[in-house]
Amino acid sequence: MPRAVALSRVWSVSGTSISKDDHGCVQVPRRAVGSDVAALVTLRAEMFKAMGVDDGCEDWRANAHAWFRARIDDPAYGIFVVEHDGRVVACAVGALRDAAPSPGVPSGGDVLISNVCTEPRCRGRGYGRAVFDAVMQWARQTGVGRAELMATEAGRQLYERAGFKITHSATMRTSLS
Repeated sequence: MPRAVALSRVWSVSGTSISKDDHGCVQVPRRAVGSDVAALVTLRAEMFKAMGVDDGCEDWRANAHAWFRARIDDPAYGIFVVEHDGRVVACAVGALRDAAPSPGVPSGGDVLISNVCTEPRCRGRGYGRAVFDAVMQWARQTGVGRAELMATEAGRQLYERAGFKITHSATMRTSLS
């Protein structure tokens, strides 16, 4: 995986958008820590709800807690949050992926951006943009040449402004169980 081991836990906010909440307080995205795991899972559930995905099975939440806890300090993952009134209200995740070189990425590898979500009551304040910008800054610092994400209609403009384009490749999935 390109430069995964060389990445530092230190993240700077230079070049990242910093938003102000409705009280004029500056909200700076930060790296997530262990105490943020429950909020990350809650926001992930909110993301699925916004996508119209049935959240019926509760097993995924326990597995998501374990997944975030195992990766929160892993330099191959950039997990960012924004707080409002002392609570995590927005998050975004970047994951370095090992991929074979291709014409579009001659050196191989890419970053998957996921879990970009803001609590419904805090939307429209720039928190989602702030964590997205933070994860994109982290992605650029990894040294890989491409980022990929799956967008909802609500997030599409944000991603297009960052240079993302719709591809003509259909995403297909099947259950392996």
